[in-house]
Amino acid sequence: ENICYKLLLHQQPVAGDLRLITAALKMVSDMERIGDQAADISELTISMAQKPYIKNLEHIRSMAKETMIMVIDSLQAFVDRDLDNAVIAHDDVVDDLFMTVKNEIIEIIHNRPDDGDQATDLLMVAKYFERIGDHATNIAEWVIFSITGER
Repeated sequence: ENICYKLLLHQQPVAGDLRLITAALKMVSDMERIGDQAADISELTISMAQKPYIKNLEHIRSMAKETMIMVIDSLQAFVDRDLDNAVIAHDDVVDDLFMTVKNEIIEIIHNRPDDGDQATDLLMVAKYFERIGDHATNIAEWVIFSITGER
Protein backbone atom coordinates (compact mmCIF):
# COMPACT_ATOMS: atom_id res chain seq x y z
CA GLU A 1 0.00 0.00 0.00
CA ASN A 2 2.80 2.41 0.93
CA ILE A 3 4.66 1.62 -2.28
CA CYS A 4 1.52 2.38 -4.29
CA TYR A 5 1.08 5.72 -2.55
CA LYS A 6 4.72 6.62 -3.12
CA LEU A 7 4.40 5.75 -6.80
CA LEU A 8 1.28 7.89 -7.09
CA LEU A 9 2.93 10.85 -5.41
CA HIS A 10 6.37 10.68 -7.00
CA GLN A 11 5.72 9.26 -10.46
CA GLN A 12 2.25 10.66 -11.22
CA PRO A 13 1.33 7.65 -13.39
CA VAL A 14 -1.27 7.78 -16.14
CA ALA A 15 -3.34 5.32 -18.17
CA GLY A 16 -2.28 1.68 -17.71
CA ASP A 17 0.21 2.45 -14.96
CA LEU A 18 -2.43 4.32 -12.98
CA ARG A 19 -4.88 1.45 -13.45
CA LEU A 20 -2.26 -1.01 -12.24
CA ILE A 21 -1.50 0.97 -9.10
CA THR A 22 -5.17 1.64 -8.37
CA ALA A 23 -5.98 -2.06 -8.77
CA ALA A 24 -3.08 -3.01 -6.49
CA LEU A 25 -4.39 -0.64 -3.80
CA LYS A 26 -7.83 -2.23 -3.99
CA MET A 27 -6.37 -5.74 -3.94
CA VAL A 28 -4.40 -4.96 -0.79
CA SER A 29 -7.69 -4.28 1.02
CA ASP A 30 -9.16 -7.56 -0.15
CA MET A 31 -6.02 -9.45 0.85
CA GLU A 32 -6.13 -7.87 4.30
CA ARG A 33 -9.76 -9.02 4.72
CA ILE A 34 -8.77 -12.52 3.54
CA GLY A 35 -6.07 -12.58 6.20
CA ASP A 36 -8.52 -11.46 8.88
CA GLN A 37 -11.02 -14.14 7.89
CA ALA A 38 -8.33 -16.82 7.77
CA ALA A 39 -7.33 -15.84 11.31
CA ASP A 40 -10.97 -16.08 12.41
CA ILE A 41 -11.24 -19.55 10.84
CA SER A 42 -8.09 -20.59 12.70
CA GLU A 43 -9.45 -19.37 16.04
CA LEU A 44 -12.72 -21.23 15.55
CA THR A 45 -10.91 -24.37 14.44
CA ILE A 46 -8.73 -24.32 17.55
CA SER A 47 -11.74 -23.85 19.83
CA MET A 48 -13.64 -26.70 18.11
CA ALA A 49 -10.68 -29.10 18.28
CA GLN A 50 -11.64 -30.11 21.83
CA LYS A 51 -14.66 -32.17 20.71
CA PRO A 52 -15.54 -34.44 17.80
CA TYR A 53 -17.18 -32.66 14.91
CA ILE A 54 -20.97 -32.92 14.78
CA LYS A 55 -20.99 -33.35 11.01
CA ASN A 56 -18.87 -34.48 8.13
CA LEU A 57 -16.68 -31.58 7.01
CA GLU A 58 -16.54 -32.63 3.35
CA HIS A 59 -18.33 -29.51 2.05
CA ILE A 60 -16.32 -27.15 4.24
CA ARG A 61 -13.10 -28.80 3.06
CA SER A 62 -14.29 -28.33 -0.52
CA MET A 63 -14.98 -24.66 0.20
CA ALA A 64 -11.46 -24.29 1.61
CA LYS A 65 -9.94 -25.92 -1.47
CA GLU A 66 -11.97 -23.82 -3.92
CA THR A 67 -11.22 -20.55 -2.13
CA MET A 68 -7.50 -21.34 -2.02
CA ILE A 69 -7.55 -21.96 -5.77
CA MET A 70 -9.41 -18.67 -6.28
CA VAL A 71 -6.98 -16.63 -4.19
CA ILE A 72 -3.87 -18.21 -5.70
CA ASP A 73 -5.14 -17.96 -9.29
CA SER A 74 -6.29 -14.36 -8.95
CA LEU A 75 -2.99 -13.24 -7.42
CA GLN A 76 -1.01 -15.21 -10.01
CA ALA A 77 -3.10 -13.59 -12.74
CA PHE A 78 -2.07 -10.19 -11.40
CA VAL A 79 1.61 -11.12 -11.27
CA ASP A 80 1.52 -12.67 -14.76
CA ARG A 81 -0.87 -10.07 -16.22
CA ASP A 82 -2.93 -13.05 -17.38
CA LEU A 83 -6.65 -12.58 -18.02
CA ASP A 84 -7.20 -16.33 -18.34
CA ASN A 85 -6.17 -16.90 -14.72
CA ALA A 86 -8.44 -14.15 -13.39
CA VAL A 87 -11.10 -16.79 -12.71
CA ILE A 88 -14.42 -15.69 -11.28
CA ALA A 89 -16.45 -18.85 -12.01
CA HIS A 90 -15.25 -20.63 -8.86
CA ASP A 91 -17.28 -18.16 -6.80
CA ASP A 92 -20.52 -19.86 -7.85
CA VAL A 93 -19.12 -23.20 -6.67
CA VAL A 94 -18.21 -21.71 -3.28
CA ASP A 95 -21.60 -20.01 -2.97
CA ASP A 96 -23.38 -23.29 -3.74
CA LEU A 97 -21.25 -25.13 -1.18
CA PHE A 98 -22.06 -22.46 1.40
CA MET A 99 -25.79 -22.93 0.82
CA THR A 100 -25.35 -26.69 1.23
CA VAL A 101 -23.45 -26.26 4.51
CA LYS A 102 -25.95 -23.68 5.74
CA ASN A 103 -28.88 -26.01 5.07
CA GLU A 104 -27.11 -28.92 6.77
CA ILE A 105 -26.40 -26.80 9.82
CA ILE A 106 -29.97 -25.50 10.00
CA GLU A 107 -31.11 -29.13 10.05
CA ILE A 108 -28.62 -29.98 12.82
CA ILE A 109 -29.72 -27.04 14.95
CA HIS A 110 -33.37 -27.96 14.40
CA ASN A 111 -32.91 -31.65 15.24
CA ARG A 112 -30.11 -31.46 17.81
CA PRO A 113 -30.25 -28.14 19.67
CA ASP A 114 -27.54 -29.31 22.09
CA ASP A 115 -25.06 -29.17 19.20
CA GLY A 116 -26.00 -25.57 18.44
CA ASP A 117 -22.72 -24.04 19.64
CA GLN A 118 -20.53 -26.08 17.31
CA ALA A 119 -23.09 -25.83 14.53
CA THR A 120 -22.93 -22.05 14.77
CA ASP A 121 -19.12 -22.13 14.74
CA LEU A 122 -19.14 -24.35 11.64
CA LEU A 123 -21.57 -21.99 9.95
CA MET A 124 -19.22 -19.10 10.74
CA VAL A 125 -16.27 -21.01 9.24
CA ALA A 126 -18.31 -21.67 6.09
CA LYS A 127 -19.34 -18.00 5.92
CA TYR A 128 -15.70 -16.89 6.26
CA PHE A 129 -14.75 -19.17 3.36
CA GLU A 130 -17.63 -17.76 1.33
CA ARG A 131 -16.38 -14.23 2.04
CA ILE A 132 -12.80 -15.21 1.13
CA GLY A 133 -14.19 -16.39 -2.21
CA ASP A 134 -15.89 -13.02 -2.66
CA HIS A 135 -12.62 -11.21 -1.93
CA ALA A 136 -10.76 -13.45 -4.39
CA THR A 137 -13.42 -12.58 -6.97
CA ASN A 138 -12.85 -8.89 -6.25
CA ILE A 139 -9.12 -9.39 -6.79
CA ALA A 140 -9.80 -11.13 -10.11
CA GLU A 141 -12.06 -8.25 -11.15
CA TRP A 142 -9.31 -5.76 -10.29
CA VAL A 143 -6.85 -7.81 -12.34
CA ILE A 144 -9.21 -7.58 -15.30
CA PHE A 145 -9.56 -3.82 -14.75
CA SER A 146 -5.80 -3.33 -14.48
CA ILE A 147 -5.28 -5.09 -17.83
CA THR A 148 -8.32 -4.01 -19.86
CA GLY A 149 -9.55 -0.85 -18.14
CA GLU A 150 -13.02 -2.40 -17.92
CA ARG A 151 -14.77 -3.07 -14.64
